[in-house]
Amino acid sequence: MKRKDAIEIIYEDDAILVINKGSGLLSLPDRFKPELQNLKDWADRHCGRIWIVHRLDRDTSGVLVLAKSEAAHKHLSLQFENRQVKKYYLALVKGRPGQTSGSIDRPLSPNPHRPGRMVVSKSGKEALTSFEILESFRNYSLLQVSIHTGRTHQIRVHLKAIGCPLAIDPIYGDDKGIFLSQLKGRSYQIGKDKEERPLLHRLSLHAKQLSFLHPVTNKELSFEAPLHKDYRAVLKQLRRWSK
Repeated sequence: MKRKDAIEIIYEDDAILVINKGSGLLSLPDRFKPELQNLKDWADRHCGRIWIVHRLDRDTSGVLVLAKSEAAHKHLSLQFENRQVKKYYLALVKGRPGQTSGSIDRPLSPNPHRPGRMVVSKSGKEALTSFEILESFRNYSLLQVSIHTGRTHQIRVHLKAIGCPLAIDPIYGDDKGIFLSQLKGRSYQIGKDKEERPLLHRLSLHAKQLSFLHPVTNKELSFEAPLHKDYRAVLKQLRRWSK
């Protein structure tokens, strides 16, 4: 891969491959631009034919499990369908929820006016999200989020619905990025003729942890995907300047 952080192998055996996916990487080939980098093509080259069990949005980073056989794929897929898999995300959001932890139970459906987007709708499919505040900053909060259903863009739409959209989300919110000058205010200085680069300039959502039963041994496994450098950098500066 061109980007060295695009894929990091967390665990591998004869049945499964667990990776930490970088932001900006597709899970499957694009129908219209098959030449774009994607996880499926890389995995096929790495270990032969691979089966995609679940996906992350292109700009969401974090942990994914892939199957190395049809039997493993079926076993894992049933766990996802039966909601036996535990999934935890880190979400950096604007503002602060009204409570330290809670659930968002609002049905979702495709937006009839904007293809590719989702909306809260009474006629939509069941969608349930739980959250907990891990850290609070001046204008942002870091949440741990778990989803009990697997709707498209579920976390992004649900957090926006409670008034705490992702800090960076080009579809459902702001895509300007987070800059050190925002956090330091008047104390920020930059050298002459230099242009400030954002600390974070991509979707502020990371799939942190995934727990499931191994498709062969039936042993419960749990894997965590370390945060990438840009996400770690913005949290470090938020802790320093925005408490």
